[in-house]
Amino acid sequence: MQRRDVLRLLATGAALQLAPTKLFAVLREARSLVQAHTSPKTLNAHQYETVKAMAEMIIPRTDTPGATEVGTADFIDLVLTEWCDELDCKRFLDGLSDVDSRAQGLFGKDFVDCSAMQQADILTALGEKMIEESKASPSQPTRMRGYSYSPSFYPMLRRLTLTAYYTSEAGATDELHFEIVPGEYQGCAEPAPVKEASEHQ
Repeated sequence: MQRRDVLRLLATGAALQLAPTKLFAVLREARSLVQAHTSPKTLNAHQYETVKAMAEMIIPRTDTPGATEVGTADFIDLVLTEWCDELDCKRFLDGLSDVDSRAQGLFGKDFVDCSAMQQADILTALGEKMIEESKASPSQPTRMRGYSYSPSFYPMLRRLTLTAYYTSEAGATDELHFEIVPGEYQGCAEPAPVKEASEHQ
């Protein structure tokens, strides 16, 4: 599968709708892309930490790994860098700035410096806004390179967080119970010739 196709499936969340065999191919390619993406290229250090904190609030560690452990922030930076156009990147980065503005207005500090309870309050408000927006215009999605998606920051962050998690090894195996099948099975292989035992003299 070509890199561009994998990025499209990841950016739009369509990867999670694939049949298991195709999902496995995307999963392998996605992991190799993220591992090769060694440092943030679109997010600055503060934005990166904000994405990490928000993603971990969406998928926290329980008895399975959380969003941070599967490299969600790196995944999101990869999609922003290699797939999203300038307008989408600006929308995402403006959304992160708005999150800090909300945190400053409510608690006098940036989101990453807030307590877990304060962060949860902010994400709850963003979630309520997302629901209101979806009810207000359910039939008017924005198109992104031919695929529908919400134009708002928080739905975009949630979608990318979920896609990052469920295309990771931990998400695919622990949560989706995706079983990795051996690559090849040869049911009609010729048996090895059997040597005849020599006769006793």
